[in-house]
Amino acid sequence: MKLYDITPKIHPGIAVFPGDVPFSRQIAMSWAQGHHLELSSVTTTLHVGAHADSPSHYHRDGCDIAERALERYLGACEVYAVALPRGERIRPEHLPHPPRAPRVLFYTGSMPDPDVFNLDFNSLSPELVELLVGFGVQLVGIDTPSVDPPDSKLLEAHQAIYRHDLAILEGVVLEGVPPGLYTLIALPLPIVGGDASPVRAVLVDGPLGG
Repeated sequence: MKLYDITPKIHPGIAVFPGDVPFSRQIAMSWAQGHHLELSSVTTTLHVGAHADSPSHYHRDGCDIAERALERYLGACEVYAVALPRGERIRPEHLPHPPRAPRVLFYTGSMPDPDVFNLDFNSLSPELVELLVGFGVQLVGIDTPSVDPPDSKLLEAHQAIYRHDLAILEGVVLEGVPPGLYTLIALPLPIVGGDASPVRAVLVDGPLGG
């Protein structure tokens, strides 16, 4: 069994969407200050690092992340590698072959450094979402901050995903992960009212061991 950790490290320098709340950690108690333990709290956008969007993030009638079924974020997954000009959406013709698993992740390489936000990352087209749904896909993910371009107000890919009740993973790190079939584990926290949740996303290559 080989494990790929596809979660960027969370620290004060990690990039967040311009205008969103950056990650910070506040120390309440510490060994360095002479206390008997370490104790801290964090302030951050729920869309930090690898994260799962909830439908309430992109639709007025959507449910929060606490209501999402965990089965969506656990199970067979296919990783695709696509090569597109910066800023373009992934379209059906860019899919190397039909999906072989109900969860798909796209490596674009268009957001190479999780600590540096660039506005010309790749995203998904609504036509691609419709195609994936036809093959029974339940979750779609990408190695960028969003499945839509950063300047999109209509959020066409998000809305196509909402219409078909797919799950979303954004901000995963797929550099060094060969395309192919894996087991995905990326469970969100049950944050009541949450429009998203950070996840610890991993891909398992081979049978799950004990």
